[in-house]
Amino acid sequence: MNATRTHTVVDSPIGPLTLVRTDGALSGLYLAEHRHRPGPRTFGDVAATGFEEVTEQLAEYFAGQRTEFTVALALHGTAFQLRVWQALRTVAYGTVCTYTDLAAAVGHPTAVRAVAAANGRNPVSIVVPCHRVIGRDGSLTGYAGGLARKRYLLDREAQVTHAVP
Repeated sequence: MNATRTHTVVDSPIGPLTLVRTDGALSGLYLAEHRHRPGPRTFGDVAATGFEEVTEQLAEYFAGQRTEFTVALALHGTAFQLRVWQALRTVAYGTVCTYTDLAAAVGHPTAVRAVAAANGRNPVSIVVPCHRVIGRDGSLTGYAGGLARKRYLLDREAQVTHAVP
């Protein structure tokens, strides 16, 4: 059976985001200049509807009102990539972890490079928070959407987390 894919583009504080749905679940969220962005032909037809839930959750996230996404996901990758992406979902809003931490979390403490590669191939940036992974020395390291966007997302989360009620 062939999967039904549709896509739309929405504006955000970090530029346009291409949202892709596969059989009704979010399967892609790509930033402008996304390093591992697939070709547009893989996105399916443009759809005017069907993205309301993820669009609303993204708006809430950027407004500092949402710390976790609950949209249905349709992630496609290797078994290892899926484990890394699942582990990423456990990195709490407003916090960071290192690639070493992530490798340990998936049960492969010496596979830091493989974890970094899987992190970089995350097809649903922001929703699966790959931006929360930093270098062992605390430095910002690669981000498929660029380091300026990664810095914005981390700063935004820190600002919300440290806001005085």
